[in-house]
Amino acid sequence: MNPLPDPPPLLNLIGEKVALGPRRRDLLPIYLRWINDYEVTRTLSSQLRPMTMEEEEKWWEQTQTETRKAAFTIYERETLRPIGNTDLFDIDHFHRTAVFGLMIGEKDCWGKGYGTEATRLMLEYGFTGQGLHNILLEVYSCNERAIRAYTRAGFREIGRRREAIRLLNRPYDIVLMDCLSTEFEGTALRHLVPDE
Repeated sequence: MNPLPDPPPLLNLIGEKVALGPRRRDLLPIYLRWINDYEVTRTLSSQLRPMTMEEEEKWWEQTQTETRKAAFTIYERETLRPIGNTDLFDIDHFHRTAVFGLMIGEKDCWGKGYGTEATRLMLEYGFTGQGLHNILLEVYSCNERAIRAYTRAGFREIGRRREAIRLLNRPYDIVLMDCLSTEFEGTALRHLVPDE
């Protein structure tokens, strides 16, 4: 077992299997490794292309000024090893909406329920911490593992954009899923709400 990092990372939301903390500049080499692993990113973009450290640093700088985004690193709780990223973007407080994204970059962490729990933590953050009402995501129809995880976390399929994405020269549907605050009950932030 790997020793815990010293100092430990900042953690904002803590679940049983994963914890979420701020994205960090010192993790750019890890983020870069994930984004250059086509097995990891094949369901994130139909255009597989290499990413340089300079492009990753430019991405980092742009994300630091975005006001309509909340971005986190996903940590494996037991080891505090960074294993992925998740975010809410296009946050609109007037309409109380946002779009959800998630990537588990460490392939040995696939199929362990980490994505489901990170999704639930983000739904709770969006609904309880940000006061949102509707959170949307898009997922490729070929990504059945992600669809199952999102469904377990509380998302429902609301439609499809048929054959709207090409992945390795094959057409797939884009599945639209959303979750409403009235359909979700979380516990990770409950301690922040005063007893009635």
